[in-house]
Amino acid sequence: MYKILIADDHPLFRDAIANIIAESFKASTIEQTEDIDSTLEFVKDNDDLDLILLDLNMPGMSGLQGLLALRNECPTIPVVIISAERDKQTILQTLSYGAVGFIAKSSSKTCIVEALESVFAGNVCLPADIMRLPEIPKPNNEFVVLPEKIASLTRRELMVLKNLSQGEANKQIAVNLFISEATVKSHVSSILKKLGASNRVKVVLGCADIDFSQHM
Repeated sequence: MYKILIADDHPLFRDAIANIIAESFKASTIEQTEDIDSTLEFVKDNDDLDLILLDLNMPGMSGLQGLLALRNECPTIPVVIISAERDKQTILQTLSYGAVGFIAKSSSKTCIVEALESVFAGNVCLPADIMRLPEIPKPNNEFVVLPEKIASLTRRELMVLKNLSQGEANKQIAVNLFISEATVKSHVSSILKKLGASNRVKVVLGCADIDFSQHM
């Protein structure tokens, strides 16, 4: 079903998450890495991943630089932070670095499964206490998609972008457009490059007000 990478330096925790995924998402392929260097090396040869679950405190990680390096290496693969971190500003800052969600390591099995289902559906997932904040900063909303950049996209890329802006995951876009998932990922990479966006979250926010019917 899905191909997921668990990047965490604690073998017991990796195995626990792997068991939850295997039980809840049948037929999924689960890979594991234990530090940022092996994680970066793995994604270079595995651009078909559907999700990366990343611990913020693995060996080689310095603050959020490990997340940033991972987003630069694989901008089209969704990354969800799974960590014991409790600082709300740090959690929110991971979004500005391109993460699509945050799962606390103390979360119940049910919460973890629901968070993963939400991400696979194309949503951003955050802890309940973060969602209850009066106003959640949106560090990515300064990104604007300029009309001339939209004009540089091919018709197929526009179709992918329209689906992408609706929060759909690569698998669903492939089904909708009757193309392979690999082709979708290729189009997403091209779209990010042409629009000047570092990750798909920025594209979704930047395209919120675009009327695609005027461009297709």
